[in-house]
Amino acid sequence: MHKSELQKLSTEEIQRYSRHLILPEVGMEGQKKLKAASVLLIGAGGLGSPLAMYLAAAGVGRIGLVDFDVIELSNLQRQVIHSSKNVGRSKLKSAKDFLHGLNPEVQVEAYEKRFTSENALTIAANYDLIIDGTDNFPTRYLVNDVAVLLHKPNVYGSIFRFEGQASVFWADQGPCYRCLYPEPPPPGLVPSCAEGGVLGVLPGIIGTIQANEAIKLILGIGEPLFGRLLLFDALGMHFREMKLRKNPDCPICGLQPTIHQLIDYEAFCGLPKKDESKMNEKIPEITATELARKLKEEEIFLLDVREPHEFKLCKIPGATLIPLQQLQDRLGEIEGAKPIVAYCRTGVRSAKAVAFLHGAGFTSTQNLRGGIHAWADEVDPSVPKY
Repeated sequence: MHKSELQKLSTEEIQRYSRHLILPEVGMEGQKKLKAASVLLIGAGGLGSPLAMYLAAAGVGRIGLVDFDVIELSNLQRQVIHSSKNVGRSKLKSAKDFLHGLNPEVQVEAYEKRFTSENALTIAANYDLIIDGTDNFPTRYLVNDVAVLLHKPNVYGSIFRFEGQASVFWADQGPCYRCLYPEPPPPGLVPSCAEGGVLGVLPGIIGTIQANEAIKLILGIGEPLFGRLLLFDALGMHFREMKLRKNPDCPICGLQPTIHQLIDYEAFCGLPKKDESKMNEKIPEITATELARKLKEEEIFLLDVREPHEFKLCKIPGATLIPLQQLQDRLGEIEGAKPIVAYCRTGVRSAKAVAFLHGAGFTSTQNLRGGIHAWADEVDPSVPKY
């Protein structure tokens, strides 16, 4: 007996889902399938917000949420499951409260931890399908490999600036994520949404497409995005579709797979391990507090390596703007006779600038640890963090 046959809908649930029940493609049996279904959602942020909301509203019986972050003010432009009063609060607790208010019939299971190679298979094993609401390559490859090893569908979505993608990767039915992207891009080549920005409504559009695909999979209706990558351009308002094929040489779902267990995904994506953070010690740093003191005592060449639109948002007084990508061509503007301090938003891009400048002979250059955000925290709270 299928588990949906054991489900019953109360009078209140029949009223709640009435617009589903009058759809012949859903009906009572379909709604029971939704109630019997379990979905694991990785991430309660931009994509996870609309996903969780619409899955709960649709009556998916059990929703697992994995996230370990807290709500920041900058999240609220797109992470619509959270509210201003919850800034600083756990994303999972905020999301769980919202979903309970939206549909108390749904069971929400929270995993307030990182989704890692050590816990992923255990967490995902008891769910029917997995939805990828993440924003980084290591976790995307991890989610894919978990889905392949457990023979579960992976409802994929990604967003950046004004563009989004969606697909359903299910190795039992078609290609997986590794068939499309066998190797991750080099670290730092693709900016994160925090660095490149994202249109606030975009995760809502892609997230609801993912929710739509998940509901279709549960109901067994329509044509899921197997072997198809849906591409969306918000500025041009265009949808395009790219056909995908299963790669026979795919290392995890191909004819002769070489991956049979989860791996170190940080290393696979070329990111330093946590215990390799000592590498950063090679980059000379200065704290915001120390910089503020030194600026009162001596002349320092402040180098802002962000983009012009970021410079307009906020800056440290007296700074010279030379975006990181232009630095090599504008070395002549660097005042090498003075001590140099480079900064960006949080210190990542400026660390690259410092390494480059040291190689170019500007050996007095230091990196502002934590970037202009640290300056706002330690020196000038009137500087907005973005």
